[in-house]
Amino acid sequence: MRDDAGVRSTLLSRSGADHPGPTPCTGHEQAKSVGLFSRGWNCCDIAKASRAAVLIDGAAYFRQLDSVLRRARRSISIIGWDFDGRIRLRPDLPPEDSPPLGDLLRSLVEAHPDLSVHILVWSTAVIHGPSKVAPAILGAEWQDHPRIHMKLDTQHPLYAAHHQKIVCVDGRLAFVGGIDLTVRRWDEPSHDPANPLRIDDGEAYPPVHDVQMLVEGDVARVLREISEGRWHFATGERVRLDDGGPDDLWPPDLIPDFADVDVAVSRSEPALRGRRETVEAANATIDIIGAARSSIYIEAQYLASDMIGDALTEQLTKPQGPDIVIVMTHESRGIIERFAMAANRDRLIHRLVGLDREKRLRVVFPVVPSPDGPQQVLIHSKLVIVDDRFLKLGSSNLNNRSIALDTECDLTVEARNDTDRRTIAGIRNRLLGEHLGAMSEEVAQMLTRDQRLCAMVDRLNTGPRGLRPFEATDGRGPSRPVLLTPLLDPARPFRLPWPFG
Repeated sequence: MRDDAGVRSTLLSRSGADHPGPTPCTGHEQAKSVGLFSRGWNCCDIAKASRAAVLIDGAAYFRQLDSVLRRARRSISIIGWDFDGRIRLRPDLPPEDSPPLGDLLRSLVEAHPDLSVHILVWSTAVIHGPSKVAPAILGAEWQDHPRIHMKLDTQHPLYAAHHQKIVCVDGRLAFVGGIDLTVRRWDEPSHDPANPLRIDDGEAYPPVHDVQMLVEGDVARVLREISEGRWHFATGERVRLDDGGPDDLWPPDLIPDFADVDVAVSRSEPALRGRRETVEAANATIDIIGAARSSIYIEAQYLASDMIGDALTEQLTKPQGPDIVIVMTHESRGIIERFAMAANRDRLIHRLVGLDREKRLRVVFPVVPSPDGPQQVLIHSKLVIVDDRFLKLGSSNLNNRSIALDTECDLTVEARNDTDRRTIAGIRNRLLGEHLGAMSEEVAQMLTRDQRLCAMVDRLNTGPRGLRPFEATDGRGPSRPVLLTPLLDPARPFRLPWPFG
């Protein structure tokens, strides 16, 4: 664990006497540290994954989820920011082979008498998220079964969101990442602007990029316990997500990226109803950024947190520090996002570029060619890869509210051997190759030749599909936080003065 001053002590000191420590995510009692990770600081547990795979883009995730769900026999738990039973996991197949997700879940519980389904969705998503409002509030026909339980999570502070994206199947496999089971999440790595399968209710939507991780083994059991705990906190009901079913749930066509690897599980949770604040996810991000030696690769929907800015500043101001490549969404949706997230993003970019005296920073957004000109790709992933040592992904954005206002869940793999290091580097190269329109092998060859991440990006970033710099990298953009940032992007719940609070 890092022991330097600065950002790390800032998070510790902000916990305060009112919140003496996080709630545990499992029943384990003994303190545990592995590598950079320590339970109670930057994770709630470190557990083995017998197999793990990173699924790049929604099509890959939905295809493997479809395979796993169809083999479930005891329990399916879906914890999300949003959910829409109308989506089809396999739009590439005929409707009779890939029914809407709600109908699929109904058919599964009818076919398997020991199977139960629990779905927990952020209550405000019914008006804030992209899904249809009526089915979430009034119910849909597929929900009318005694072993299908769908609830709205109302247990969050004012203006906070339940933001975790966890699916547990038979207590032995779990998916975690940035992808909710809702509309406008499916896409393929080509991000073809004319892809006829990328539609929502008959209407095309823009290309979108995201990542999810599938894990098996002890870490899946940790995620099962987190899901059980969240259900209890949100509904007051205790549920046991039974394990059992087939001996091997792993999708038969999926080659795992990792085998027998330690995975750190980190959360964000606000202080609420006697539950203490948890800032493990933010601590984990800051710690792995601080451990970087040669490269930091980030994919983010938002970059608006000064704590993350401070961590990146520390690395930019080091002599011969790491290269930093940040791939982000360019156009924010909605007035609040544009006002708070985009303006503060541009402010942070402006600040970081001013410190980049060795030209080791690239802040970019991806585009793909179309007949009407470059088409932007929405970045919805929340991923940090440091050197060939750390791979972190999950639901946490790099904004303030993901620190301790919204509930989040992230996973981090820390390489322990050369095989893990090659795997982490390979995943980073696949992601960069996707954005640059290049093969991952070409990215690897360029890195071998140049040994610098930014130089590789510059060399390959010459085609119509590629990465474009944000306007703020030219020195444009605000230099101070947006006036209403504490209101629009708070790090912690609002505290009303007595007698209201």
